[in-house]
Amino acid sequence: MDFVKVLSEQFQLRRDHAENIIALIDEGNTIPFIARYRKEMTGSCDDQVLREFSERLAYLRNLEKRKQEVQASIEEQGKLTPELQEAIAQAGTLAEIEDLYRPYKPKRRTRATVAKEKGLQPLADLLMGQSVMEGSLEQLAAEYISVEKGVENEEQALAGASDIIAEIVSDDAEARKQVKQILYSKGTVRTSGDESVDSVYTMYYDYNEPVSKIPSHRILAINRGEKEEFLKVRIDCDEEICLSVLYQLFLKPDSISTEFCRLACADAWSRLIQPSVEREIRNDLTDRACEQAIKMFGVNLKPLLMQPPIRNKTVLAVDPAYRTGCKIAVVDATGKVLDTGVIYPTPPQNKVEQAAQKIREWVSQFDVDCISIGNGTASKEAEIFVAQTLKTLDKKVTYMVVNEAGASVYSASKLGAAEFPEYDVSLRSAVSIARRLQDPLAELVKIDPKSIGVGQYQHDMPQARLDESLRGVVEDCVNSVGVELNTASASLLSYVSGLSAAVAKNIVAYREENGAFRSRTELKKVSKLGPKAYEQCAGFLRIADGKNRLDNTAVHPESYDSAQKLLELFGFKVEDVSGDTLAELPRLVEKYGRQKAAEQCGIGLPTLMDMLTELSKPGRDIRDELPAPLLRSDIMDMNDLKPGMELTGTVRNVIDFGAFVDIGVHQDGLVHISEISDKYIKHPSEVLKVGDIVKVVVLSVDPVKKRISLSMKQQTKSSQ
Repeated sequence: MDFVKVLSEQFQLRRDHAENIIALIDEGNTIPFIARYRKEMTGSCDDQVLREFSERLAYLRNLEKRKQEVQASIEEQGKLTPELQEAIAQAGTLAEIEDLYRPYKPKRRTRATVAKEKGLQPLADLLMGQSVMEGSLEQLAAEYISVEKGVENEEQALAGASDIIAEIVSDDAEARKQVKQILYSKGTVRTSGDESVDSVYTMYYDYNEPVSKIPSHRILAINRGEKEEFLKVRIDCDEEICLSVLYQLFLKPDSISTEFCRLACADAWSRLIQPSVEREIRNDLTDRACEQAIKMFGVNLKPLLMQPPIRNKTVLAVDPAYRTGCKIAVVDATGKVLDTGVIYPTPPQNKVEQAAQKIREWVSQFDVDCISIGNGTASKEAEIFVAQTLKTLDKKVTYMVVNEAGASVYSASKLGAAEFPEYDVSLRSAVSIARRLQDPLAELVKIDPKSIGVGQYQHDMPQARLDESLRGVVEDCVNSVGVELNTASASLLSYVSGLSAAVAKNIVAYREENGAFRSRTELKKVSKLGPKAYEQCAGFLRIADGKNRLDNTAVHPESYDSAQKLLELFGFKVEDVSGDTLAELPRLVEKYGRQKAAEQCGIGLPTLMDMLTELSKPGRDIRDELPAPLLRSDIMDMNDLKPGMELTGTVRNVIDFGAFVDIGVHQDGLVHISEISDKYIKHPSEVLKVGDIVKVVVLSVDPVKKRISLSMKQQTKSSQ
């Protein structure tokens, strides 16, 4: 297979770019490194395209390997024909390969294999050939009666021959292909359940939807309902259409065995093909649904990780609870824990005034700027308490309800224990809630991405595939932001291109033993960090106060000479790489000619443009360019909501059928896909992402079921 041709066409790339990407991957380069530092070789493909390219390359290589295995196996059996060899060569999916291999695959004992052991294969071949025009089936079968072999009469001989024919029909690749196409295009997913039993799956107790149209989230919901034994699921189709396919493929007219073969085809359909193909289609639907869910998980995870940090703020975090009290952690602008404690403003203690006095003391003592409240149990009560307390303060302090998903996982982890051995689990959670407001990325990388709470049905996903995908998202985020080498945790460093968890720990250990890194080249002294790892990671690590100003940029050390030439070309020095000193450099290069400047410096145009961005804004954080999170100073209750109210909220989760928006009442409201835009959209992610600040209108409120229905359309209309 010409992988380059296939992949260049699929991804609409130049052939040489596709060749380069394959070579770079095979050389052990990471996706973030290729995306950032090999743009000339790839045509400036971004990390998402490169990951999809890498996954597709792996699939095609696995496909090719399987083709060779199947061909070798059939050839060993002496059954490989030129036609079959060509069919294997042309197969485009693993499913097609397995269908071609099916007749030759070693099988467990079936009714057909038993019949073959009784010597009935020749009879089956004769009957299936449908070349005998006269006589009777019994006459043909009589020759195969053998008491020794267990064939005592004509009926048993014919029954065995029918089993063999049914299996041949069932194993036929073309028959299965055509039947699958029918089920995909005309089949119906049908679900049923016991209506006397109440469950969250009641809408599926009598439900049907075409296979071709059923959305991913519905497949996953149905699968879970079936697993929990609330639902029975099947795929219905027009049996006559499927049977007609088999009749057209296997029946010949006017033979004495034509009707016999017709009945064998019907048996093949009901006993072998239909159950098997239904399983395959349901597995395929599930695989597609899982891939879509994994994709949406990644789509939601990225903006959550990339939320702008709230810099230079002292944060007081509240980890809400009832009986055990709200755990408090005060954290300074650098993330250092200043104080911890417990207050009891919630039931059953209700020590509101004592708690308020303690908050006022902390705010005064540590000059607190912002309060971070976890959104778990007792969050609403804690939020009401905080909002009321803030009104009694002399200084303006804002608050934000933070998604605390995963905080308990972190606090109970080995990492949490190692980081804060002096605190109990609940206080570690409070520290995490504070820090994820200050720097979401640095804190959230300490937590298993599956525990962050921005997906659906994550426990139903193939865990290895989900882990791989989410790690890729985290890697892309970490490397696009860059990491301060002298302050980063081992958890954060482990996501840097080229660094394993072990090497990340070695970097921290080296730092603790030898003091702060003064240059990127000093990384070469770290244990087990070899030349390849250095090449991959160096450009993504920053040193704010290093010996070389370029070490605080995304300019890769391999391009330092080129960067120096660029600076000298316009009368600058490396020492000028600071603050806004080089803000005019992009304009000067534009005036000089970008292509000419690139040639003078011995680099490609994409590298030049990246270099200009970095030199003009050294130490920049791309997250600062994103909208800041919504800080509140007010409070609302669900009972305060009325239809028609216009509110501002934060998107918490984007799913296939809509988006959940936090409007400050603890219970997130749903904006259904039909209420997101006046224009038609295929998916909510076209318009919304996690962390977006949006204006909504309340459509309906159901306090009993805790459901809030919102619209963005009406807000659009009212604002026009």
